[in-house]
Amino acid sequence: MEALLEASVRLAAPLLIAALGELWVERSGVVNIGIEGTMLSGAFAGFAAAVATGSPAVGLVAAAAAGCGVGILFATFAVVRKLDQIVVGMAVNLIALGATGLGARALYAGNPPAAPTLAALPVPGLAELPLLGPALFAQTPFVYAALGLAVVVGLGLSRTGAGLRLRAVGESARAADAEGIAVDRVRFRAVIAGSALAGVAGAVLTLSHSDVFTEGMTAGRGFIALAVVIFGRWSAGGVVGAALFFGAATALQFRLQARGAEIPYPVFLMFPYLVTLTVLAVAGGRARAPADLGRPYRREAPAG
Repeated sequence: MEALLEASVRLAAPLLIAALGELWVERSGVVNIGIEGTMLSGAFAGFAAAVATGSPAVGLVAAAAAGCGVGILFATFAVVRKLDQIVVGMAVNLIALGATGLGARALYAGNPPAAPTLAALPVPGLAELPLLGPALFAQTPFVYAALGLAVVVGLGLSRTGAGLRLRAVGESARAADAEGIAVDRVRFRAVIAGSALAGVAGAVLTLSHSDVFTEGMTAGRGFIALAVVIFGRWSAGGVVGAALFFGAATALQFRLQARGAEIPYPVFLMFPYLVTLTVLAVAGGRARAPADLGRPYRREAPAG
């Protein structure tokens, strides 16, 4: 049980970081399904920078920068140009898939080296606690950062002026504009911040979960992060619980494979996504999204 709990929390970390970024974006009224491509871009940039410099910290900075770059691309077309957010997001995913694959082949000729990774940092005394010790206090810095980030995002949305303006824009962009809030500016900045976190989430895969980059290695985690936001009902606390749920589902999949369960291998691969669809079917209809979610805002021309 300890091993399962430890794996659940560890595997939930990239989902939680990406979902918290997407939560910030969606509370502003923007749906960024390009989060999958953003994570992939962060995974590649973080890996390439860490290999080149020998420093995971530099890789982390590069991943965040790559996420910001992809976010600027998405926000330019979806927020500034008012194009369909779903179409722009899918375009970002396809561009990222092709660009990272091409970059990996050009740099490493199909044989990428191992990147330096961030090891676990056990908390003295607490890591030896039964059951919860290994799960909560013997993790990598990414896990601790993800849990701390959840507190920051939760308080930011509910207790700060920036968070309240963000929520106002997501609930009614027109009313927020009437109050003097620059809707496009708030949304643009939200997309950049959320994309930076998605880039960092991608770096978790190459600088913690493994030490190599493979084409398409995010394998749908960005879309699962979108489901985590919905399942978490657009709240930071709910997102934490939802991410841990999906982390546990993934950990259970690996554990069943290791035990040689009499289940066809493709079913194991499908399991996290079947869980995602089931959760969306059960919880999606009852969750209340921000009222202006997915609606580009166009200011009406003054009469006369």
